[in-house]
This record gives sequence, C-alpha cells and structure tokens, in this order.
Amino acid sequence: MTTTQFLSSSWNVIPAALTLCVLLLAAGMGRQISSARHKLWLALAAALFAVAMFSPLNALARGYLFSAHMAQHLLLLLIIPALFCLSLPVQSAQHSTRNEKCPEPNISVKSLVISWLAGVGAMWLWHIPAFCNAAATNDWIRRLQTISLLIMGGMFWWPVLRPGTSRRIAPLAGVAYLFMACMACTLLGIYITFSPVPVCSAYHHPVDRLGILPLIRQQWGLTPSVDQQVGGLLMWVPSCLIYLVGIIGQLARWYGNNEPAEAPFVPSPQAGGAGTS
Repeated sequence: MTTTQFLSSSWNVIPAALTLCVLLLAAGMGRQISSARHKLWLALAAALFAVAMFSPLNALARGYLFSAHMAQHLLLLLIIPALFCLSLPVQSAQHSTRNEKCPEPNISVKSLVISWLAGVGAMWLWHIPAFCNAAATNDWIRRLQTISLLIMGGMFWWPVLRPGTSRRIAPLAGVAYLFMACMACTLLGIYITFSPVPVCSAYHHPVDRLGILPLIRQQWGLTPSVDQQVGGLLMWVPSCLIYLVGIIGQLARWYGNNEPAEAPFVPSPQAGGAGTS
C-alpha cells in the first residue's frame, strides 16, 4: 500500500459521532443571537472534530502510531473544546444587563483547581501505561477516552473562555492558570520524549489490521522509538504553543481593561473669549 492509497481509503465515518456533530452544528447555526464569528468558531470545531475522528489520523491512532494518538489527543482536549467555548454567545442583551445588575460571584479557587486538574489530569491520566494500552487496543475504552477528553477539555477552558468576558477568570490569574498547565504538559512531554522504555507498549507491537505497518516502518521511517519521540515532542511544543496563544489573549484582555480612558475635551473659557473678541 502506498501513502496515497492509505490517505484516500482510511476515512471512516462513525455514525454516532457524526450525528452528534451535525446536531451541535445545526443548533449553533440556528441560534438567532449568534454572530458570524461565533458560528465560524463552531464550524471550525466541527471540522476539526471530523478530522480527529473520521480521517486517517484516527486509523493511525488506533494502535499504530503513538504520535498520531498524541495529535488526536491535542485536538480533542485542547483545541476543539476551546473553539466550542468561543462559539457560545452571551444569551441576550437583556440577559447581559441582568448579569450586570446581579453579577455572578467570582470564580472560586476550588472550582479553578478542579478545572485545572481536569485539563492537566486528562493528559497525565491517559498516558499511564495501563490506560494508554487499553485505549489503543479496546474500542469501548477508546470511546470513553474520547468523551472524557472533550468533557475535561471543556472544564479546563471554561473559566478562561466562558461567554461574557466579565464572568471569566481575571486576566493575570488566567495567565498563571495557563502557564502552570504549560509547565505540567512540558514535564510530561520531556519524560515521554527521552524515556528509555515504552510509555505505551501497544504502539511498539501493533496488530497490523490494515496492512499498513510496512508503509509506516519502511517508507515513513517511523520506528517505535522515533514514533514515541515525535509523540513526546507534540505534547511538549504544540501544546505549549496553544497555551501561549491563550496567555497572549489574557494579556491583551488585561491591557485593554487597564488602558486609561481618553479625557473628554472641555473648551477653555479663555479660548472661547478670544474667539468672540
């Protein structure tokens, strides 16, 4: 099998996932209060979900390549939930006014810790060797993994990207929140990249269901050790770039909130008198 043949023949639509994706997309596009920007975020989230679940990436992640598993992991945990949160509009102007009159209480430290642990914990939990191997070889556990990544990713991004900027975590606290998540993923990525032992042995000894193992090993040159290193680098570098984008957004929000308002122009009495003389 050639690379072109594999890429053209390995698309596999999962009915349940497709149905959920279409329903969410239809609901979002039909919202009267959604702006074009919100609908764009939702469409992008749906498109990336389709790539993660239906494309050859999913076929490779099912027990063949640890690096493909990691790329899928980043999409499901960090990118798609963030885009979905961005697609949620504030419900209405009336609702916004009511919130200003009766604002919601500040986000508690406890809820922030739970959200942070959900996002970072998902990354660490599913790379415990027993869980990683089970998800790579068992379809039911793999479905559980997919659902948990989406939910825990949504929990992680909610304090930072929930609808209505006044209801989000304070900008500088958001910077610390995202920076610590970046450090946690960096540590795990470094460990995976330089680990002398397999982190997920199922990817070192794959069952060649599709007949593509020669393509992966010989033509692509992805030996098990190289594959694990690539996977570790994916967790290490791209994930921190995602957090960095979030940090830049928080700093821009902080700068905007603290930018001094321009003083109103007040005519000088002297100037007015000079003009009438």
